[in-house]
Amino acid sequence: MSRKAKFDHTGSSFDDFLEAEGIREEAGAAAIKAVIAADLQRVMLERNISKSALARKLATSRAHVDRLLDPRYTPVSLETISRAATFMGKRLHFSLRDASDNVTQPAKHKTVVVRVARRKVAV
Repeated sequence: MSRKAKFDHTGSSFDDFLEAEGIREEAGAAAIKAVIAADLQRVMLERNISKSALARKLATSRAHVDRLLDPRYTPVSLETISRAATFMGKRLHFSLRDASDNVTQPAKHKTVVVRVARRKVAV
């Protein structure tokens, strides 16, 4: 059984800890997916929309909606997330940063809005 080397995390940031453990990207993706899933679930409850009805509105299967609502399932396509955002009355927004940028600081670069949806979604 192999063990990771001990790392003194005293005084370091949470990002430093995740980086040292080798899970920073994984944790970031999981956090983003959890927020999207929670927002989508909230909108579904507010509008009294079932998973089956959402699947019809997003032109996808019920099983795919289950995966979209599962905060632990991160491999969801940008197109699906974009359609879900449109359903929620939002738009998808991505920005790329230099790897050395501190995530907690405002970006010092141009922001690019990505529109991925090819189909209109009934809201």
